[in-house]
Amino acid sequence: MNLGEKGFELIKEFEGCKLESYKCSAGVWTIGYGSTFYEDGTPVKEGEKITQERADELFQRTLVSYVNCVLKGLGKTKVNQNQFDAMVSLTYNIGCGNFKKSSVLSKTNINPKDASIANSFLLWNKAGGKVIKGLTRRREAEAELFFTVN
Repeated sequence: MNLGEKGFELIKEFEGCKLESYKCSAGVWTIGYGSTFYEDGTPVKEGEKITQERADELFQRTLVSYVNCVLKGLGKTKVNQNQFDAMVSLTYNIGCGNFKKSSVLSKTNINPKDASIANSFLLWNKAGGKVIKGLTRRREAEAELFFTVN
């Protein structure tokens, strides 16, 4: 399974694209479509600039690790494309380590149709301990996509 168009667009919409490094709401240096590190593991630093072409390339390469994280976390659990896309979007934003210990993943592995999964997405709407309006909107969009029938 790979990231579908809906997931791709959802991530791009909420991440936005900035060609100059900036600190995200969690205080981490970020560039492009929300990348906090480069392919070789080097973290993004203050004052860095990239081209749009480089941002697109970095986004594509970065996505691979998050897609693989979701696939590994799901194991043999079958999900539809929208569910997968929603989980990749979440993982792209919160990181693989957080996704692996999330109730989104554990509940999906038990029953992907469990309605309480929507609330599990909403648990990830904070940065620095504070509720962030943009993260709340993103989690609501991810939960909506998760429960959208193809």
